[in-house]
Amino acid sequence: MADGIFIGGGGADYGVRQWLALKYANRHGMIAGATGTGKTVTLQILAEGFSAMGVPVFMADVKGDLSGLAKAGSAGFKLHEAFTSRAQKIGFDDYSYQAFPVTFWDLLGEQGHPVRTTVAEMGPLLLSRLMELSEAQEGILNIAFRLSDEEGLPLLDLKDLQALLVWMGENRADLSLRYGNISVASIGAIQRRLLVLENQGGEKLFGEPALALADLMLCDAQGRGRINILAADKLMGSPRLYATFLLWLLSELFEDLPEVGDPDKPKLVFFFDEAHLLFDDAPKALTDKVEQVARLIRSKGVGIYFISQNPADVPEDILGQLGNRVQHALRAFTAKDRKELRLAAQTYRENPAFDIEDAIREVGVGEAVTSMLEEKGVPGVAQRTLIRPPSSQLGPVEPAERKALIDASPLAGKYEALQDRKSAYEILTKRAADAAKAAETAEAEEARLETEAREHKTARRYTGERVGRSSARASRQGASFGEKLTKNVMRELTGTTGRRIVRGILGSLFKGR
Repeated sequence: MADGIFIGGGGADYGVRQWLALKYANRHGMIAGATGTGKTVTLQILAEGFSAMGVPVFMADVKGDLSGLAKAGSAGFKLHEAFTSRAQKIGFDDYSYQAFPVTFWDLLGEQGHPVRTTVAEMGPLLLSRLMELSEAQEGILNIAFRLSDEEGLPLLDLKDLQALLVWMGENRADLSLRYGNISVASIGAIQRRLLVLENQGGEKLFGEPALALADLMLCDAQGRGRINILAADKLMGSPRLYATFLLWLLSELFEDLPEVGDPDKPKLVFFFDEAHLLFDDAPKALTDKVEQVARLIRSKGVGIYFISQNPADVPEDILGQLGNRVQHALRAFTAKDRKELRLAAQTYRENPAFDIEDAIREVGVGEAVTSMLEEKGVPGVAQRTLIRPPSSQLGPVEPAERKALIDASPLAGKYEALQDRKSAYEILTKRAADAAKAAETAEAEEARLETEAREHKTARRYTGERVGRSSARASRQGASFGEKLTKNVMRELTGTTGRRIVRGILGSLFKGR
């Protein structure tokens, strides 16, 4: 099929050869199977097929094996004979080894170009899930984003959000009247979760320059789509950060890309490995968001392929939209396993040649039960398929080879240097510094006025005391003789002689009357 990707099949023990039609590749898909059944090889050959057809790919390298896509396989590889034998068995006549154009990315900035976004672009819903916030705390985070817009405080990195939360705490009385209760306890809880996020390496995700989506949709000089590989082996230590980042990337693609209808081939194919991490403990609002993206993003030319151990890891509403399926072996050791195996088999279009449930249980490593969309988007009949061998190296490249590929990348130097332009942290820090300076100036002026007033008061008191003492002294000197005479007179009046004089005067008065 000239306009499709060869998956495998054929041979006496298998059904018809299976092809993934490019015009239906944006109808999404699923690669499932237990550990060690061949999911990684299937992912690798699909990436090769899309790249060869000029379709860029984005995938996460969870186990560190997919970097081998950048290097051609070789005849010296221990599985060389097995690969060539399988190619002959399934009629893969033009099988050959070749390398593919690869761009390496890394949220931690160690094994690829740094990947960043801003806090504002992440948004409160995804950020709340990333930090595992409660409903009340998520409400305060929504207020923070609202204030960021209203107050002109751009949120680019985590220190911007921290500074805004501090400002909200200082002004919570006024803000609570406008937006509802803002408690110190909730703000403190968000700040503690931010600290945990920083310790997990989350501070490297937020900042500038932010990832340009166009850089994920590049082709090389030969027209082959570049395979974007996100180093996720260390990132899996923070599974919530990993899942939230990939969901953010899907959301950005959904919001930014224009409608293209039903293109002849996808503009980008997105592989989401360890898909169960996206839905574990996810709130309904987030699950609804993923469902919306999966349903509508295909009209923008993007195909999404979930990779997980069991189809049951994906919610039923989303699973029903995954038209292209590769189901590797599932093990049924418990009653729950058997039930999930039965449900997985029921999602396929029946093939009278074999029992699908038995086939899913019995297929070996490198084999799968497949179903690809056919004309008018109708699901194909389930087929037992022997997956074709990869053309690129199976296994990782050496660190020196990876570094050389990163240095030779067309994006080398674009994202490595961190930028820190004026944002909420700088604006609020300047406001605080200006307020502190104004307060210091006002305090100094108040101290100066108090000093002047005190000196003036002291001067007046000092002058008044000198005048009072001089007048008193003069008064005492001028009135000393009169004071002595008065005292003598009063002393005589209060004595025997004084009493006689008083009686004589009073007696004369009464006698006359």
